[in-house]
Amino acid sequence: MRFLKYLIIFLFLSACFAGSVDWISLHNRADQLLDQNLVDDPFSNLDQISAMYLSGLVALNNYQVDQAAELFRNILKLDPNNIAAKWGKAECLRREHDYEKAIPILEEVIKADPEFSPAYISLAYIKYIQKDFDGSIRLTGKVINQGKRGQADDKNYLRAHGLYAAAKGMIAHYGGPVSKAINGAGVLKHLSIIKEMSPNDPVVNFGLGSYYMLIPVAFGQDLEKAKEYLEKAIEADPLFPDPYVRLAQIYLKNGDQEKYDQYINKALLLDSKNEIAIDVKTRNCYFICLTQ
Repeated sequence: MRFLKYLIIFLFLSACFAGSVDWISLHNRADQLLDQNLVDDPFSNLDQISAMYLSGLVALNNYQVDQAAELFRNILKLDPNNIAAKWGKAECLRREHDYEKAIPILEEVIKADPEFSPAYISLAYIKYIQKDFDGSIRLTGKVINQGKRGQADDKNYLRAHGLYAAAKGMIAHYGGPVSKAINGAGVLKHLSIIKEMSPNDPVVNFGLGSYYMLIPVAFGQDLEKAKEYLEKAIEADPLFPDPYVRLAQIYLKNGDQEKYDQYINKALLLDSKNEIAIDVKTRNCYFICLTQ
């Protein structure tokens, strides 16, 4: 009888924990903390798991991956089926470039909750790095549709447009003239949407900087405008490595080897496994190098 009593208590607690995370609200709340502490008391009226999850999101926003991973692990000890914490675990693995472990967890999360936007974005980033640009577009397209219905948090909706544009840009680069015209227009369309949404966001400025840097001269390349946007991205988020990579390429194009070394090395200092930085530095150039 005592065993049965404890089993009932355990099942009750599990039911209380399961699905208790209002992930859209918590993601938006975590992102507001980056915007001059707009949330007065970010942990007000939160249960234990929601508070831990919010702390994990804040740690991710501050590039404290080890701390975030520990918080998500602790949630899963309390609630092994918590979808949001499973995504958090996978996102930490993605940021550590351990895609082999991250992918099956993300696929499990999406299967369990097809409306959980963050998992699509994490998987779309991986698809992009793995050069599956069509796959990245399919995943980000789902989040864009979710966002239009109010079923995605603000930041992941913005990221979806930005990553969709990036994948379209790669398809345009490797396509013929017709592909360049059609897909290039698609890139600017999605970047214009997120510029209207959040003009000072580092993702927005990185996307616009990359666009004006990598688009062919015949279609409007403007390295000065690109440099301005990339510098804004770094100013808004000094720990975001990708803008340093693209800015380094502009300096190399302009013949400034010292500045190139400074910025490419800064990117690798922030993220030693950053695939785009490694691609540029080794001159493999799959993710596009500027010709000198």
